[in-house]
Amino acid sequence: MLALDTTAGQHKSVSPLQIDCFNRPQPIQCPAMMAKRVIPCLDVHDGKVTRGIQFGVAERGGLRNVGDPVELALRYNEQGADEMVFFDITATAHGRGTMVDVIERAADQCFMPLTVGGGIKSVDDMYTMLRAGADKISINSSALARPELIREGAEKFGSQCIVVSIDAKKTEPDRWEVFSHGGRKTTGWDAVEWATRAVALGAGEIVLNSIDADGTKAGFDLVITRRISESVSVPVVASGGAGTLEHMAEVLLAGKADAVLAASIFHFGEYTVGEVKQFLAKQHIPVRL
Repeated sequence: MLALDTTAGQHKSVSPLQIDCFNRPQPIQCPAMMAKRVIPCLDVHDGKVTRGIQFGVAERGGLRNVGDPVELALRYNEQGADEMVFFDITATAHGRGTMVDVIERAADQCFMPLTVGGGIKSVDDMYTMLRAGADKISINSSALARPELIREGAEKFGSQCIVVSIDAKKTEPDRWEVFSHGGRKTTGWDAVEWATRAVALGAGEIVLNSIDADGTKAGFDLVITRRISESVSVPVVASGGAGTLEHMAEVLLAGKADAVLAASIFHFGEYTVGEVKQFLAKQHIPVRL
């Protein structure tokens, strides 16, 4: 069921037909029918879902174990999540492989689209995860290190399979800079410029994570979310800072995001995905119920 308000926000243009990762044509909805998405995120460290406040806490022993990734994915699948994101949060920092086993088990039991990121450095890595059951591949540090990886993935699997995740931090009063390696290395890229470049290379979606807001539950960074949403023609997923239902609505409306991603508020039972969607629908934001 779709709760629809065509006045809520502006929709980005889409083509009448898209091709999935294995070249199968898939019909998509017209722009007026595009629902906003609610996406739980599972940060996986050593095979377990963890949560900490701010970036880099894995290396300082500051992570809190919150459960098995497949069990949590099943819970959110039953709650009506539109998608699920798995991030191997230490894969880039420590050179670990990706989570093939986790994705295989989750894909076998869940029926929502799965996105996986962390340690994916080549088209072969992408193929491995897609073959395991992922629907989308998220790349971050590897794309910054070699931007052509975005184009290579898009040409091989289609832009709709390639998500570029951007970790942005406010470094000046009117500048947000992109950081890599879990927020530990500065890149010199302006966040809006990097998002625009990534889309030009073939990214089909941007996940924007605020380093400043991540894990704080104090609200999303509405300013940079809106700037990037207005600068690119692909969906933008807002991440970092979700603490209340109002925060979710704000970033979809004022921030013009196409989807909202959250972790802590779902993992610790503060809200269910269904409760978030019911609240958004009452705010006249289109969601699938």
